[in-house]
Amino acid sequence: MADPQTTQTWLTQEAFDRLQEELAERSGPRRAQIVKRIEAAREEGDLKENGGYHAAKEEQGKNEARVKVLTHLLENAQIGAPEAAEGIVAQGQVVTVRLVEFDDEETFLLGSREEAATFSGNVYSPTSPLGGAVLGATVGDTVPYTTPAGKIFHVEILTTGPNTG
Repeated sequence: MADPQTTQTWLTQEAFDRLQEELAERSGPRRAQIVKRIEAAREEGDLKENGGYHAAKEEQGKNEARVKVLTHLLENAQIGAPEAAEGIVAQGQVVTVRLVEFDDEETFLLGSREEAATFSGNVYSPTSPLGGAVLGATVGDTVPYTTPAGKIFHVEILTTGPNTG
């Protein structure tokens, strides 16, 4: 059975509110504006060679796809962060690791890409190779992860803590 922390999307209240605003704008004013552009282009005549019509239809498709994604995300997201014991990596936390092979440190937020607007560094999904490798690990652990290219690297968990924005 999958770990609920890896299948559940967690959002800060700020990100949730921002996404609700985006959904309202996309499903209201932006949708109406696109429909008007399609109608105006239709009135120009031949649709086969009407670049404005095709561009507006493409924009409509992209907008509707984003509305669908936002609706699903907002209906299923949890606000806040999952509970985690002290020193254990969980979604919604800022994690600092040492890349063993390079003796280099990296700090990132373990969360959804929707949180990227509220965090100044890198954001890794819990389903990404690095995110999945560190999820559930304890400070002091060294864990392997496999890159999409198939290389295996090791990271040592140095610190973990809440996302303070």
